[in-house]
Amino acid sequence: MSSREIPQYLVVNRFDDEFGEYHRFVEPGSCRLAYITLPCGLPILDEESALDLVVVDDLEIGTLLPIARRLAELHGGFDAIVGPSEYDVLSTAQLREELGVPGWRPEFVTAFRDKARMKDLVGGAGLRVPRFCRLDAGSTAAGIAAEVGLPLILKPRAGWSARGVVLVRDEAELAALLVEQGAELEGFECEEYVEGAILHVDGIRRDGKFHFVSASEYINTCLDFLTGTPLGSVLLDPGARLDRVTEFTGGCLDALDLVDGPFHLELFDTPGGELVFLEVGLRPGGAEVPFVHRDLFGIDLFAEAFRATIGLPPAVPAEALPDGVAGGWVSIPEPRPYPSTVVSRSSLLGTVDEVYAEVVPDVGTVFDGSGGYEHIGGRFRLRGTDHAAVRRAALAVMDRYRLVVEHEGPDAR
Repeated sequence: MSSREIPQYLVVNRFDDEFGEYHRFVEPGSCRLAYITLPCGLPILDEESALDLVVVDDLEIGTLLPIARRLAELHGGFDAIVGPSEYDVLSTAQLREELGVPGWRPEFVTAFRDKARMKDLVGGAGLRVPRFCRLDAGSTAAGIAAEVGLPLILKPRAGWSARGVVLVRDEAELAALLVEQGAELEGFECEEYVEGAILHVDGIRRDGKFHFVSASEYINTCLDFLTGTPLGSVLLDPGARLDRVTEFTGGCLDALDLVDGPFHLELFDTPGGELVFLEVGLRPGGAEVPFVHRDLFGIDLFAEAFRATIGLPPAVPAEALPDGVAGGWVSIPEPRPYPSTVVSRSSLLGTVDEVYAEVVPDVGTVFDGSGGYEHIGGRFRLRGTDHAAVRRAALAVMDRYRLVVEHEGPDAR
């Protein structure tokens, strides 16, 4: 930390909602914030009190570094650099290293970005991970199948969500995919296909322990969502399963040496009750995860992540956070084929009792497949009495929600 009386932080922003209101995450007058932001994020930033603000068309490191250098020279340096998005975790680590700013370095962050590296570390600590292999120019379908088994998962090592992920069922299909990837093959891995429920665990670590942690079970998968199937998630009830999942998660995070910071970790719970690590991100969860946690637990995961990243104490003490909360969410994907235009959509408020909030598209909205988990066919947040009740409600949302669109093709919904 510098000797200046009021610390200065540089924020790399791509958010356009309340979780990009960084001025809310700190006490008034306690610091100065400078921003490098995409145009979409400009309306939610506190421009009036900003130390500086630069709008850019992209947040690639080649764009960021010269701007960050100029801002550091102009304002006498920064005490921390923050980029809370999955896209920006590595580039902000590179900025810290280049500018000599304290905080996570690329080597540390890579363990949360490279899916092979994270399995090296977690598996090396004696925890179960899928069998896997890195791919290179010499990889063959027969060799991979012998090492990993079939079916298997082909995925980018540095991807996010389920983008680029393919379920491969036989050697012929795998051989064709290896040829298709060509020169890009070294950026991929193959891993064992694990049968079981997929869970996600979300929280904040402080001093090597959980400041807050929750665990949820997906309904369908992120890969299903990308191919047009609704995605849901339901919090686990307190009890032996939750305890087992959080203990396993703690072991994984210890293996990755996460002392202070946010995490979104996914794992399998197999039919035989074995827990198997899937992957982890150094960030809060996406989709409705931050909203449901804000509403049901009273914790702003992005605020806590921001504060942990720059070394500030938690905004909310651990003892003030409730447990035993029941809730979840449902995300309806963008209707296909693209483009499609919304003609009508239904509301489930008052129809499914557990739905307490919804975000549905306006009539006339055009979908083109670029909406991620935000600008989609429908978003629903639920609360209820227990896991079973919320799960039933989530399935009811998937069944009852109606979205009618028009498009140029023959398969309009």
